[in-house]
Amino acid sequence: MSADGTTRPTLLLVHGAWHGSWCWQKLTPLLHADGWATRTVDLPSAGSGAGVRDDARVVLQALARIDGPVVVVAHSYGGAPATQAVAEAANVSHLVYLAAYQLDIGESLFSHHGAPLPADPGGFQAVPDHPVPLFYADAPAADAEAAAGRLVPQSTRSFGDTLTAAGWHTVPSTYVVCEQDQALSPDNQEQLALRSGAVHRIASGHSPFLSMPGDFAALLAKIASGTVG
Repeated sequence: MSADGTTRPTLLLVHGAWHGSWCWQKLTPLLHADGWATRTVDLPSAGSGAGVRDDARVVLQALARIDGPVVVVAHSYGGAPATQAVAEAANVSHLVYLAAYQLDIGESLFSHHGAPLPADPGGFQAVPDHPVPLFYADAPAADAEAAAGRLVPQSTRSFGDTLTAAGWHTVPSTYVVCEQDQALSPDNQEQLALRSGAVHRIASGHSPFLSMPGDFAALLAKIASGTVG
């Protein structure tokens, strides 16, 4: 409940490729301390052969268990299944794309980057070499190493599946550009952000929930409360 008596939305946090719900562990206590309820999901494509629609189904199931409005916060690859799922959900009031793939109908991660589908689309994308500088360059060294040690192979299928629906066409969206990102270039993010109704920029690498959780929590609170777009 907010100060003016209205019901605050719940924040549903959707992680990116190779990751799990564990990646939000520094962010959620800060949101809870500020009065925000959060939920997380574990996308099956991280560690199994699941695809985008399998991941979207998990997001939809999580949304169905939440009473009241929801703000979906999607990171990196998580933007794809979140986009697919939100098109089928009735309780999402806002989408937040954090250095995320705000794809359109008929697009996939591979097609967005102009990459062909690999010969073995049923295989896995290995954890990238040198994940610390790629994902966590500006995070505390101990946190970065711990996170890198928890990464798992990502299903190739999840990168090749095309979207059949795009929730941002009907649900308001905000894009958060990470200006020091080494995984998804800021220029690429700026192009994706053209699809959002509002854009914010933060001076972080790919994972501000690990490197600057306080600043990111404050920004999320402003977006979710409608203080900013």
